[in-house]
Amino acid sequence: MADALSFYVAALVDGLAQAGVAEVVISPGSRSTPLAMAMAGHSGLRLYMQIDERSAAFFALGLAKAKQRPVVLVCTSGTAAANYLPAVVEACYSRVPLVVLTADRPHELRDVGAPQAIDQLHLYGRYAKWFVDLALPEEADDMLRYARTMAARAVETAAGAPAGPVHVNAPFREPLVPNIDEAVWERVQAVSGTPQVLHGRPALPQESVSALYEQLAAAERGLIVCGPLDRPGFAEAVTELARALDFPILADPLSQLRAGSHDKTYVIDSYDAILKEEGIASKLVPDVVLRFGAMPVSKPLFLWLKRHRAIRQIVVDEGGWRDPTLSADCFVHSDESLLCRQLLEIAAPKESESAWSAAWREMNTIARSTLKRHLPEEEWFEGKVFIELADLLPAGAALFVGNSMPIRDADTFFFSTDKPLRVLANRGANGIDGVVSSALGASLAAQPLVLVIGDLSFYHDLNGLLAAKLHSLSATIVLLNNNGGGIFSFLPQARHKGPFETLFGTPTDLSFAHAVEMYGGRHTVPHSWAEFRRYVAESLSSGGLHVIEVRTSRAENVRMHRLLWNEVAREIEKFLERRGMA
Repeated sequence: MADALSFYVAALVDGLAQAGVAEVVISPGSRSTPLAMAMAGHSGLRLYMQIDERSAAFFALGLAKAKQRPVVLVCTSGTAAANYLPAVVEACYSRVPLVVLTADRPHELRDVGAPQAIDQLHLYGRYAKWFVDLALPEEADDMLRYARTMAARAVETAAGAPAGPVHVNAPFREPLVPNIDEAVWERVQAVSGTPQVLHGRPALPQESVSALYEQLAAAERGLIVCGPLDRPGFAEAVTELARALDFPILADPLSQLRAGSHDKTYVIDSYDAILKEEGIASKLVPDVVLRFGAMPVSKPLFLWLKRHRAIRQIVVDEGGWRDPTLSADCFVHSDESLLCRQLLEIAAPKESESAWSAAWREMNTIARSTLKRHLPEEEWFEGKVFIELADLLPAGAALFVGNSMPIRDADTFFFSTDKPLRVLANRGANGIDGVVSSALGASLAAQPLVLVIGDLSFYHDLNGLLAAKLHSLSATIVLLNNNGGGIFSFLPQARHKGPFETLFGTPTDLSFAHAVEMYGGRHTVPHSWAEFRRYVAESLSSGGLHVIEVRTSRAENVRMHRLLWNEVAREIEKFLERRGMA
């Protein structure tokens, strides 16, 4: 016979489902039994079990990132909840909607030495958009309405702009096993429905739009900078605006502007290579920059914007204050696509392309062709992986990119293409942890999916591979193995040869083949680019988990990058001299 616990958790779980939640990621435990069993009994929820809580949290984050809707995380009490913290931090900074549902001891068992009891109140601090410590289960109709309302509020708060994680702490007394049957669902659904929440899009008043347009139209040298931003319709809106303003777009690989059928006439994808040389960058200073999304990956761009504070920087952000340069002159809190459309309504089309815009487009062509021309034909070079994948990936595929060197190589070597490809990464906190799990979570919503990841990041989340085995997931992982932290070889620390390898290079000398096979994956090591192409093509057509390990040299990787940057700088200098811009 159903009791207060059964009705209460059923109301809570049904409230989550009615608010739009479809996927739940659960880690096993005792105190979370009521939640897990109620979720397993709900016909509208899809459950994914993940034993390792840290991997579980990143798996949910990847799924929520790809689907752009809230996913629920469930765990037992104690340190299980603490293991969610890294993913909660990433969700906060990358604005991914998560509902973190942690089971807890009842109030009388807190702070008295009870086992598996820690202080879970505000456990995630300011990284959670909202926190609630739920009341203990009761059967009264008002308490069932309370549970449903808290569920709806959690989902809507997580999804509201800017999106992010919320934390719902749920204390339970023993006994913990609910009796979930059809009568329970009928009762909780009869008590009350889930509150409806209507959303609007933040927009500027017309007078503000007009004033902003006047500033942009008056600039002789304008740029649009697009950082990580994944919004339907934005690519079309911002590229139309670029044409109307005659502003080149410096497009980060995570802006979703480099791939797709939208007009890419004004999209500049090699700006990182162009701006590497400070002397060149100083000759290309704009009057105004209109920036959308988070700060781009490119460090040369960041330093350039920070160095030249006379540039008028206008940051468009639906919510928040993302300006690490501390140089922004104006913040526009508006829906990004809507603002572009508002500006387009009053924009007067340019009669002809400016010399400024034409110069950027030509420099982009020069930089791209120079990079391609000087790539090694046979030797392994990590940057070339992205050029190969751009050709190999089919339309509609997703490319998930690991942090440190992979995302920087994607910035330099993932060039514009008309194929619709989606590029994803964990660029909130930029950590190397949880990347495997995030990519596998994203693979549920984005297929086929290829992850490019370094060996240290891969090692950091080997447990995440279990998801592929448990849930029969398909993903291709390109493992760039340079036996250590390749990015440190580019930093000043590399000059200190004595302690460098111990403190920064950190070689592990691991063989990953057995680990991949343990999780039911196929591990291959190509010995030529032709083999690499064949292995990628086979993995995409056959499904399942494939790890293609590309073994490279850190020293050679640094040498090749610097050679390419020097060649680009040389060609751009020649161009500027010809144009009288030197």
